[in-house]
Amino acid sequence: ENGEASPPIEGVPAVMSQGQGGLLDVALAPDFESSGRIYFSFSEPREGGNGTSVASARLTEEEGRLALQDVKVIFRQMPTYDGDKHFGSRLVFGPEGQLYVTVGERSDRETRVGAQDLGSGFGKVFRIDAEGKAFDGNPFADTQGALPEIWSYGHRNLQAATLDGQGRLWTVEHGPKGGDELNRPEAGKNYGWPKVTYGVEYSGGPVGEGITALEGTEQPVYYWDPVIGPSGMAYYQGDAIPEWKGAFLIGGLVSQGLVVLHMDGDRVAHEERVPLDARIRDVKVAPDGTVFAVTEQQGGGESTILRLVKRD
Repeated sequence: ENGEASPPIEGVPAVMSQGQGGLLDVALAPDFESSGRIYFSFSEPREGGNGTSVASARLTEEEGRLALQDVKVIFRQMPTYDGDKHFGSRLVFGPEGQLYVTVGERSDRETRVGAQDLGSGFGKVFRIDAEGKAFDGNPFADTQGALPEIWSYGHRNLQAATLDGQGRLWTVEHGPKGGDELNRPEAGKNYGWPKVTYGVEYSGGPVGEGITALEGTEQPVYYWDPVIGPSGMAYYQGDAIPEWKGAFLIGGLVSQGLVVLHMDGDRVAHEERVPLDARIRDVKVAPDGTVFAVTEQQGGGESTILRLVKRD
């Protein structure tokens, strides 16, 4: 309430915090007010490497000290890989209690191909229940050799996700050099990576065959070139900033501010930039309609929370 951080939360499990690894996202259980349960994703150290995992826990407070109790890892992205990039990850609860989990494809050439493999956990959006099991009705539940938790595939590194006003999932994923993508992931659909992209390798060379469309893969709703470096995403339904009603708010690590996508149905009508002179890691809408944006320093250092309100 006064802007001061609490003491460190006790009971957090071991985290692989090198490179792009660390604590990734946190979501309140739909019944949080009564259960006190939270869900969080993190890069978990494992034998032979690491991977993105999801845990649940009860968040408790006693005399001002916060702690996680009954910590349980409910889902693990497999296979384990010894790397430090492209973990994802965002957690979004849907209107029926389903939990969407976004992950990356671990970046390297030998792992990125897993984004197209239904037997691999790389480069996917998963849809699970509160216990970590495949949610009823998932598209590949009856497909031999496929992971039943998969909702959509062919993704690169998903660090932005939210629901729209109709309860549908939207994501923004990092492209390579160019090609950040806005998508509305649908059941069983293939979003192309690494076969299809609007970006190129960081060296400037083509990714794969250098194509931007392929039969059987989905085109993005919208893409950026040059990139914005998307991280964090919210759908604005508040009244405090009426001009943003029905827009997506996206954090920009590279663009260093908020990217506001004004929508016309399921298409982008126009884009607005709100410069904040800082890398934005996450964005949330408060109950009163004001907007919070979390900053970060490249390579670590201090982080701040910015509160955005409409200027009179």
